[in-house]
Amino acid sequence: MNPSAPIAPVNDPLGYSLAVAGAVLFSTKGIFIKLAYAHGVSTEMLLSLRMLVALPVYLLIMHTLLRREDNLRRLLTLPVVLASMAVGILGYYFSSYLDFLGLNFLTAQYERLVLFTYPFFVLLFGVWFFGDRMAWRVVPPMLVSYAGLLVIFGWNLAISPDGLLTGTLLVLGSAISFALYQHLAKRQMLLIGAGLFTCIGMSTAAVVAIAQNLIVAGPASYGNLAPEIWGYGLALGLLGTVLPSFLMNAGMARIGARATASTGAFGPIVTIIIAVWVLGEPFTLFHAIGTALVLTGSVLFTRAERQARAEFLPPGLLDSPKPL
Repeated sequence: MNPSAPIAPVNDPLGYSLAVAGAVLFSTKGIFIKLAYAHGVSTEMLLSLRMLVALPVYLLIMHTLLRREDNLRRLLTLPVVLASMAVGILGYYFSSYLDFLGLNFLTAQYERLVLFTYPFFVLLFGVWFFGDRMAWRVVPPMLVSYAGLLVIFGWNLAISPDGLLTGTLLVLGSAISFALYQHLAKRQMLLIGAGLFTCIGMSTAAVVAIAQNLIVAGPASYGNLAPEIWGYGLALGLLGTVLPSFLMNAGMARIGARATASTGAFGPIVTIIIAVWVLGEPFTLFHAIGTALVLTGSVLFTRAERQARAEFLPPGLLDSPKPL
């Protein structure tokens, strides 16, 4: 991006509304997964149903992009395509699979809070492996957020410890793998653009997820599903994946990546409200304290990280597009 390009307007109610709507819809993912699990569906089947809905949409977008822009076709060399496919599998299949597995053991609200810490790993991987400078001012907010997770973890350990450590490690693994994906995806997007990379990555991940379920359960497994399971799969793919991705991108186009990221805190809050209301999950004083610490630490981390990037990077790089 050109550093001299105009800064995206921040006083844009429509832009913020689109971004918030995207964050809210993304937050429903865990709810639909838990509802489907209550009907006995397997993790592999549910992930494949999500991808069955998403795959046609991203293939159509990819076809449209390649038909309209001749220069994109010239960029698709075999190494670039294979690298984009591999990164897409990491971010959209492997990370999602760990998250879906973790929800077998955790509440939807706790899972969302654990996932909400992935920007911390983005920062650490940038410093350890990609030559970024360490901003020590972000460490205290990180500790605040993890203190909040420890509060909720401790409550769950005392009340319902079965599978808690396994689920936490699985979702934490999802956050870590998605953080690594962020760095690798950024490099691919610089080569072929965010839109085309997302389509290639998501389509490849969808094929892998569908193939996994076909191997594990066989083609006949789809015919044995109850209508409710198909409904949850459709909602997960449409409301929890495709629609929010378009809303977030539309909001980002109007208010920029930084302002869009600031709306992310709505996700855990909405997840908690729906989880308590729909799933009947408990919300105690310990949950309130832990959630407040996680969200406070995340907000402070985002602010400190922006200030650090403003010092280290040219202004035009601060609003670079991010993957879904």
